Amino acid sequence: MSVPNDCTILGKEVEIGEIDVELKRLWEADEARTNASLMNFAVYSEDSSALSKNSEMVREITREHACRAILVAVDRDDPEVGMRAWVTAHCNLANGNKTVCCEQLAFHLAGRVSGRFRNTIFANLQSDLPLIFWWQGELTERFDDRIYSLIQRLVVDSADWANPLEQFQRLKEPMLNENLVVQDLSWTRTYHIRLGIAAMFDDPHAQDVITGIQKVNIVTSPDCETSGIQLLSWIVTQCGWLPAQELIETEAARGSYHFENTHGGVIEAKVTAEEDSSPISLVEIIAGDVRLSVTRPKGDHLIHLRVEADGYVSEQSTPADSMDSVGLMRDQLSRGGKNSLFRKVLPTFMELLSQK
Repeated sequence: MSVPNDCTILGKEVEIGEIDVELKRLWEADEARTNASLMNFAVYSEDSSALSKNSEMVREITREHACRAILVAVDRDDPEVGMRAWVTAHCNLANGNKTVCCEQLAFHLAGRVSGRFRNTIFANLQSDLPLIFWWQGELTERFDDRIYSLIQRLVVDSADWANPLEQFQRLKEPMLNENLVVQDLSWTRTYHIRLGIAAMFDDPHAQDVITGIQKVNIVTSPDCETSGIQLLSWIVTQCGWLPAQELIETEAARGSYHFENTHGGVIEAKVTAEEDSSPISLVEIIAGDVRLSVTRPKGDHLIHLRVEADGYVSEQSTPADSMDSVGLMRDQLSRGGKNSLFRKVLPTFMELLSQK
């Protein structure tokens, strides 16, 4: 059976049937004042080396979100069937002393894992707490109704998917259950950008031209193009635009999306990926001589808003979204919610994704 990288960070290796006993011993020997847990937080990966990296991420997340963490990594290619487990705790310090600690269980599964995978997770939940499930990478055949029917909140990152359209098709049936909250970290990456765009339209110079928008340009990094399309889908949905009735076939228009507003005006939109871009480095909205822009240079921790209108210029800066998955997950857990806006824009997003 294969061995995951850097097992020492995972804590004490234990027998599967002795997990509860070892957890009890862990707390009896620890000087922590509180064993805190507000949720079950499961992280699943089919990268067999992911356990140590995910343990580091959980350590960061538990600084703000108390949970029982359950890490699962699967090595499907290992010819030997087996399972190993570790227990540890992530503790916060105050005045040099441990004050609040969160449990972590880590499992490494090898070979054929279907039934063992489900049992591993659901047998080790704290039953009275909700389950937030972070599925890393592609949704495979192990993502079935016996898994998602028991999850309250599913987190994915479509930036990791080779074929986002196919993967979102897999989510169609699970999302029929309105009690399942699906959160895409690619959508989370657009949060402060969306707030910035909405804030610019509070400016009277911008409010007057909503119905006259002619162009939308979005620039993303190559691995965050899905975020750009989701952002465009949000703009289209909020403005009430419909697909253009006549296909525009000019050289300049190729690679663009085209829409019509309620007055019959045509809008051209582009989502462009550039190598030296931040996840979303530019959103530009043009209506005649009015130009609204949201920019975020690579490495910048702020987004910059600018409204230009016939000699009038207004500029301001606001916080930007987190760059890494840990920060995005931490932010998403802080916001919570039903993610109803994501469901609202999803039909438009799927349509645009199919045209890509």
